[in-house]
Amino acid sequence: MAISDYARIEQAILYLDAHAREQPSLDDVAAHVGLSPFHFQRLFTRWAGISPKRFLQVHTLVSARRLLAERHSVLDTSYAVGLSGGGRLHELFVTLTAMTPGEFKLGGEGLTVRHGIHPSPFGDCLIAVCERGICGLHFLSDEPAEEALVSLRAQWPRATFMESREATAAWAERIFPSRPPREPTPLSVLVKGTPFQVQVWQALLRISPGHVATYEDIARSIGNPNAVRAVGSAVGDNPVALLIPCHRVLRKTGVFGDYRWGPARKKVMLAWESLRYGAEDEVGEASRVVP
Repeated sequence: MAISDYARIEQAILYLDAHAREQPSLDDVAAHVGLSPFHFQRLFTRWAGISPKRFLQVHTLVSARRLLAERHSVLDTSYAVGLSGGGRLHELFVTLTAMTPGEFKLGGEGLTVRHGIHPSPFGDCLIAVCERGICGLHFLSDEPAEEALVSLRAQWPRATFMESREATAAWAERIFPSRPPREPTPLSVLVKGTPFQVQVWQALLRISPGHVATYEDIARSIGNPNAVRAVGSAVGDNPVALLIPCHRVLRKTGVFGDYRWGPARKKVMLAWESLRYGAEDEVGEASRVVP
């Protein structure tokens, strides 16, 4: 998906969310994003897997308060409901590997990091990989490629960097498959962080798509309920967007909060996941109520 398409989707979802009480028509939303109703309907349905009308019927799925009330992920019991294999994204199982303290001190010495820019449902992204898995994923519309590379190099200061879109293309296809895989695909993520950061990132993997958690939930789940502020810092330092799902963390007040790659993108990502993973029952219920 071209970044211009993502920009239109973002505008459309924010518009639908802001004007839900007014029940805007397809023509209204299409005009807002500068497309004909026919082309906007096709674009939105291809992206969301659901029509704009159905999205409007279930628009509260992207409401933080409703997410917290009805789709709230209780991390302490996540393993009991089939999440013992780690977090899920699409049909992917993400396994997080942390560098040892000795490797941490080396700063990536001996690693060759290959990177490339690829399209995604949420705009262009920079993907970085090494022989041990994905070591970076940054969205670019709010963070230029040059800044993303600076951040990546700071994370791995002694690594060797090579631009190689060919090397990262296969990984991009696994993260954002053009068609759902027949079987779940294990996906390894390599991170460099303090023990506390790694603990927080591992907790994030237990939040399943379509669900959210609060910073307080994560602090409790790692056995440190008073470390809410430190948890927030660790969430913000997440180096691998989407796969380590920091976008699924909300404030307990129901506010979406900040997001390293833009608060609007965070809202769109949660909307996409809610539609893909939790909207089926909601849509069925809505269709019985809304003509």
